[in-house]
Amino acid sequence: MIPIDDHPLLDLHAFEARFPRPLGRLASPQHWLDLLAPGAVGPMATDDGVKLAVRNLLRHGGFKPSGRSKPASEYLIKAAAGGFLGPINPVVDACNVVSLHSGLPVSVVDLDRTDGDLSVSICPPETRYVFNASGQEIRVDGLLGLHDAQGPCANAVKDSQRTKTHEGTTRVACVIWGTKALPGRAEEAAGWYRRLLEEVGAETLAK
Repeated sequence: MIPIDDHPLLDLHAFEARFPRPLGRLASPQHWLDLLAPGAVGPMATDDGVKLAVRNLLRHGGFKPSGRSKPASEYLIKAAAGGFLGPINPVVDACNVVSLHSGLPVSVVDLDRTDGDLSVSICPPETRYVFNASGQEIRVDGLLGLHDAQGPCANAVKDSQRTKTHEGTTRVACVIWGTKALPGRAEEAAGWYRRLLEEVGAETLAK
C-alpha cells in the first residue's frame, strides 16, 4: 500500500497495471476513443458539484487550483469539448476516458522511472518540477502529490515529465485523486479504469 499522510478530504485509490507488451505495441480499442469525442456519454458523468469538490480537495494545503493550475480533469473537459483529445497510448487513453467522465483527476507514472517507494503528501514550499518535454515547470507548493525518493512525481494537476509513460513502458501506477465529499466515486472510477486496462491484457493489482 502507498503510505498516505493524514488528510481530512482525500479518498485516494491506486493500483498497479502490468502490460503483456510495451505500450508502443498496444492499441486502444475504438470504443475507448469514442468516449473522448465531444458529447460522448459514459457510465459515469461529472457536473459542477464534482468540480467544486475536487477544487476544495486541492485547496486544503494552500494550493490555488485555477487558471493554468486547474485540475487535470477540468482541462480534459475543455479539450474534449473542442475535439482535441486523440490517442496517446492505452494507459493514458483509458486515464483520460475515466478522468473526463468521472470528473476526478487521475495520475499515471511509469514504475520503472520512479526511484524507491512511493508515498502521498502535501508538497512543501518552493516545490517545483518539469512537467513536459519542453522543460516547462509547475510550482506545486501546498498541493497533494505522489512522491518518490527524488521528490514529487505526480499530482492532480500535472504529472512530472521524468516519470511519464513512453513506448517502452510495461508497468505503471495509476492514482485516482478522489475526495470524501464524493463518497464511492473514486472507487467506482478506479474499478472502471482497471476494467478498461484489462481489456488490453493488463494485470491490475491494488496498491
